[in-house]
Amino acid sequence: MCYGYDMGTKSFKYRIYPTRRQRRLMQQSLDAARWVYNKTLEIRKEAWDQRQESLGLYDTHNLLTSWKKENTFLTDAYSQVLYDAQKRVDLAFSAFFRRVKTGQEPGYPRFRSATRYDSFTYPQFGFKVNGNRLRLSKIGEVKIVLHRPIEGKIKTCTIRRTATGDWYACFSCVVETEPLPVVEQVVGIDVGITSFATFSTGEKIANPRFFRSEEKTLARAKRRLAKAEKGTSLRAKRRQVVARVHERIANRRKDFAHKLSRRLVNEFQVIAFEDLDIKNMQKGNWRSLNKSISDAAWGQLIQYTEHKAEWAGRSVVKVNPRNTSKMCSRCGQIVEKDLSVRVHKCPHCGLVLDRDENAAINILRLAVGLHGPGIQSLEAHGP
Repeated sequence: MCYGYDMGTKSFKYRIYPTRRQRRLMQQSLDAARWVYNKTLEIRKEAWDQRQESLGLYDTHNLLTSWKKENTFLTDAYSQVLYDAQKRVDLAFSAFFRRVKTGQEPGYPRFRSATRYDSFTYPQFGFKVNGNRLRLSKIGEVKIVLHRPIEGKIKTCTIRRTATGDWYACFSCVVETEPLPVVEQVVGIDVGITSFATFSTGEKIANPRFFRSEEKTLARAKRRLAKAEKGTSLRAKRRQVVARVHERIANRRKDFAHKLSRRLVNEFQVIAFEDLDIKNMQKGNWRSLNKSISDAAWGQLIQYTEHKAEWAGRSVVKVNPRNTSKMCSRCGQIVEKDLSVRVHKCPHCGLVLDRDENAAINILRLAVGLHGPGIQSLEAHGP
């Protein structure tokens, strides 16, 4: 999200180490924000169901004073934190109406349980970074590990609790964009399961299969959790173990996607992907590969690459995936083949090429048509 041509927002995430008392205070702020979120959603829903009245953000802001008088625990949280909780409801409704208007599956805003509301935000004031300390209103000074410097002007500070009980501070900052020098290299990328990604240059990136590598560990942890009696401290501890495994998988997957997307943006001026509808793939003929598709997380790589490319002055082009694997990258004829056939053999022109590399070249060729003459000739990239 950019504020202008040379300015944009950038996020910085840091681990914080609150004391036991500060953990309790942060949990109180989180509980208060969640209560306000659910109460605001309830009021807006009732206003429409009973009176066909549409309440806006400032209408609900005016209710906070009376809510604080009736519920003293709301004073445990900084006032701006509670305002932000109401803003989240307003944004949820805005997204709902936008999806209704565009004909998408709308998804009405839902009430949040304690496990589904894990962060609160200081939108403008109430926080200050001082060395290795983060001062938070209503909480105090918390130790923070600044593993990299914060850039630009801090706009918001979000305190987030993970499923494993760790706490993080996430800063949204306005900074100047820094475009990279223009390069001539362009690339088409075919994502898959056998190989995570195949470049039009012929390079293959192995599929790390992070979930598969932890699948047995996760299954064992879940069996131990199922044997623990509900409501006991033992069950709570074993639930933490399961959450820790999930968190480790997610962190490894994010690290992989960040590093690969950074490499792509550094090396190529234009990066072409297939415009995949991953959700429909998991429901359709690819259903048997649902777990492998989720583990690969192609959408995460594309999202990270798009974000980095915007900052670096690069271009990410997404093309229609139809027939990219079947079309011959030399003569353009359609060569029918099922998923088990890993080599493209064209009976028309005699081209023999790795199936995924052939698809990657076609993806790049289609991107040229979409992006225009700004992309260099494909002669160096085609067979």
